[in-house]
Amino acid sequence: MPVLPGGPGDDGMFIFRMTGTKGAARVLPGTAGAEVNMTGTALRRRPPPSRAELLQRDEGELLALVTGEPVGSAVRSAACEILVSRYAGLVRSCVHRYRDSPAAAEELMQVGYVGLIKAMNNFDPALGGSLAAYAQPCISGEIKRHFRDKRWQIRVRRCAQDLLLRVRTASTELAQQLGHLPTDAELAGHLGISPAELAEARQADRYFHAASLDAPVRRADGLGPLAELLGADDPGLDLAVDMGAVAAHWAELAPRERSILLMRFYGNMTQAEIGTRIGLSQMQVSRLQTAALRYLRDRLLSQDPDDSVPGGSHGTSRTQTSQTETRRQA
Repeated sequence: MPVLPGGPGDDGMFIFRMTGTKGAARVLPGTAGAEVNMTGTALRRRPPPSRAELLQRDEGELLALVTGEPVGSAVRSAACEILVSRYAGLVRSCVHRYRDSPAAAEELMQVGYVGLIKAMNNFDPALGGSLAAYAQPCISGEIKRHFRDKRWQIRVRRCAQDLLLRVRTASTELAQQLGHLPTDAELAGHLGISPAELAEARQADRYFHAASLDAPVRRADGLGPLAELLGADDPGLDLAVDMGAVAAHWAELAPRERSILLMRFYGNMTQAEIGTRIGLSQMQVSRLQTAALRYLRDRLLSQDPDDSVPGGSHGTSRTQTSQTETRRQA
């Protein structure tokens, strides 16, 4: 490689020739006096570090890759995976606090990993401290947020959720102090709450532990799904309400109209059979039945409170009018 003179004595001068510049040379001061011929192949980027190389790096270098590399790059993903594997024990220790919860441990581990990744993205080593100290509250907070937003089967007020957590903690503490499970009065007195507030917290606990309708339950004839033991709406209740409303105005009908309705709807008799029994024609029975039903319907649907009083003046005139019509028809 030829050396280009850099002037008298070549005092501390470095001749820097770029290929493709037709022999033009640049002189960089403070160099050792050697020529470097730069080509395009000499500017190749270093290959990304392999996983084996990343495993040898410390926490700070891996965090620098997580925060410095673009999202989706292979190097950043590998650095995140290594950090997550190193701090899996921290996530497991945070999940262990909720070992008595109905949520599966695998589900809570996934939630904890989400909190760990958020901590890695937001952690700044320049501010001091360690990633473990910063990540622990982030992981616990993510798990608590999961319980608050995802695990409740029915939306419960936040104050009731907080009170339920206090009740659970107090129950454990009092059981150790008293040597037996604390009563509701002992719990309420220890927490300084009323029995009604304690009952609300226990009700909230039921919303947290909802059971599947397909869950097997033991019956006299063996196991069966829970859905078969749940009662349905009793249509007799609606019928009882309707009959009570009719009874409020039943005495306002004439005796002959009441007899016709009883024989028609409870005795399952035809209008001709009713007419034969009481000495009227089938047409007269039909008219009396229609008039009585129309009167009851109007009274039941009336919005006037005075019309709902049994034995009122309106009812008396109705009975007298019905008796007059009956005599005319007879």
